[in-house]
Amino acid sequence: MARIVIFGGHGKVALLLAPLLSARGDEVTAVIRNPDHVDDVRAAGAEPVVFDIEQQDQAAIAELLSGHDAVVWSAGAGGGDAARTRAVDRDAAVRSMDAAADAGVRRYVMVSYFGASREHGVPADNPFHAYAEAKAAADEHLRSSELDWTVLGPSALTLEEGTGRIDVTSSESDQVSRANVAEVIAQVLVDDSTVGRTILFNDGETPIAEAVAA
Repeated sequence: MARIVIFGGHGKVALLLAPLLSARGDEVTAVIRNPDHVDDVRAAGAEPVVFDIEQQDQAAIAELLSGHDAVVWSAGAGGGDAARTRAVDRDAAVRSMDAAADAGVRRYVMVSYFGASREHGVPADNPFHAYAEAKAAADEHLRSSELDWTVLGPSALTLEEGTGRIDVTSSESDQVSRANVAEVIAQVLVDDSTVGRTILFNDGETPIAEAVAA
């Protein structure tokens, strides 16, 4: 049994992840900004905590994380406003990493995206540019930390049923169901061979446990 915090607890992936974790006996804390989402999160098997990650400082985040075993970052500003994208996807994410270190919570799983890097190639006039920059900076900060990190790079997300099978060998982004992303997160949390690795994936034919194992 592990105590796991999910930031972005009302997101589509998080609401699929929480039941997987709770079903295997983990205690799940889902961090949400909107109190209207409390019932949805609880129904998914997680304990909701209303906490605005964008506004809270590192010390407050560390207090929230204290006593947990792992952090899953699945939060995001949702695009649109570049300043808010930087505030959530970069700044708040980085604070959460530093807070995890302060709180002694070493395991940290980042949900990024396929192709995230400083060389993302997104033009400055593209609305996606701020997100690409923010995710690249956050991922880089995590990789340079002392945490036991895994960066996940799912390709374009779909609402298809989960197959339990992915492809980690392709260098080209295709698509992957959110249900499979949730399964990948659940698996890497129990597979120490994924620590210190970046895993890019599409839907595929390899069972998830086999695909993510080093």
